Amino acid sequence: MASSYDVQIVSCELYWIPVKTRVPLKFGSETLTTVTCARTCVTVRNSEGKEATGWGETPLNIQWIWPASGPYEERHAQVKNFCLTIQEKIASWQTEVGHPIEISYDILERQLPNALRDFNTSSPESSQSNNGPMPWLAALVAFSPFDIALHDAYGKLHGLAIYETYKEPFMSRDLSRFLEPDAPSFPDFKGQYPCDYLVQSAPDKLMVWHLVGGLDPLEVNELTGQEPDDGYPITLRDWIDTDGLKALKVKLRGSDWEWDWNRLVSVGKMAIEKDVSWLSADFNCTVHEPNYVNEIMDRLRDEFPRIYGMVLYVEQPFPYDLEKHQIDAHSVAARKPLFLDESAHDWKVVRHGRQLGWTGVALKTCKTQTGAILSACWAKAHGMTLMVQDLTNPMLAQIPHVQLAAHVGTIMGVESNGMQFYPEASIIESEVHPGLYKRRKGILDLSTIAGAGMGYRLDDMPSRDLTPASKSS
Repeated sequence: MASSYDVQIVSCELYWIPVKTRVPLKFGSETLTTVTCARTCVTVRNSEGKEATGWGETPLNIQWIWPASGPYEERHAQVKNFCLTIQEKIASWQTEVGHPIEISYDILERQLPNALRDFNTSSPESSQSNNGPMPWLAALVAFSPFDIALHDAYGKLHGLAIYETYKEPFMSRDLSRFLEPDAPSFPDFKGQYPCDYLVQSAPDKLMVWHLVGGLDPLEVNELTGQEPDDGYPITLRDWIDTDGLKALKVKLRGSDWEWDWNRLVSVGKMAIEKDVSWLSADFNCTVHEPNYVNEIMDRLRDEFPRIYGMVLYVEQPFPYDLEKHQIDAHSVAARKPLFLDESAHDWKVVRHGRQLGWTGVALKTCKTQTGAILSACWAKAHGMTLMVQDLTNPMLAQIPHVQLAAHVGTIMGVESNGMQFYPEASIIESEVHPGLYKRRKGILDLSTIAGAGMGYRLDDMPSRDLTPASKSS
């Protein structure tokens, strides 16, 4: 039934913002040195003709969303073109009316899968190369800035922070219209709304996780002389000292056991020396059998029990296509909490992961704000813990990212590494939100986020020159 709180998308704009990293970031077998951020502006209208505009942004991290052995530039161009396809098609999706969660849920269930299928069918050059067809994860990331902008616009139209609208009367549908319990013993979600699973008083300070990339030097003796001289730290030791870090996420290879073991031990020893509290181990989908992880954890427990105790959780060791790779993960989860990341496209995949033994979910706004909220509700209803992970979010992308972590309640803080890899990209936004783009005493300060929608406070920032997006060859 239509509600006076419902809105409809009436127009949208899309912009590219190219960003170059100061140091390379390794993802599995590929390395990121540049990224295109997709920024969108979405206008919504209610039944009374009132309009509001909102903004969304997501870095199109091709190495993470579409890992493949074929040409990078081909994948990069295809994802950008799919963003343009979404922009073009939203006009035909304008019949979708409701709250942003309701609108985007319907798009994610119906229109986006069809758009991806049609796009892949009409792009034979991709399917004929080693890149293969564009995966669903890439489609989600392409849609996410539109979804985030929709949430921002909705909050602005109603003059409320968006998290204040995840309930009646703003939502016409309760959670039972989106989610199903894993068994009759769990809540059926009837009469429940996302607000029932969110933190009632969101903190304005969060412990921040630093990413220790596979190419990052730990000590001065590892420097090559090719590092930038830009005033920012280079070695892990200097980052810990400068930012007062208390939590380190360690990127591992998942295909080189000795390297992974030595890396985890080396970082762990430095963490103990520098009074860091927590570690996590991220294998980036490259492990194919549980014993690889179990043997590392067991040896760590036996030889370095303090480091073992500092490992708060293990992140996504196995390939993210859970249907194709039916790996029983219970033995890993028996050792440490095991978090889905790349796999956690939506609550249905989270449900499948739980059945395979996974115990936690790492949420990302780049897979849509809508999907993250619904996955958080399903996971919390089924006793799973949450984390919010970074996609190296700069500029506006950082704000919904940290907002999500503050409102869903995580196992420990939030990952944020944009300041490691492209700190200068966020100079404009940092004038209003200094505590979001520089980590102090191991903390991010969210207290400057305020106002309707996502709380960007764009009117208080210097304007950024934006060029409308165009098709890539």
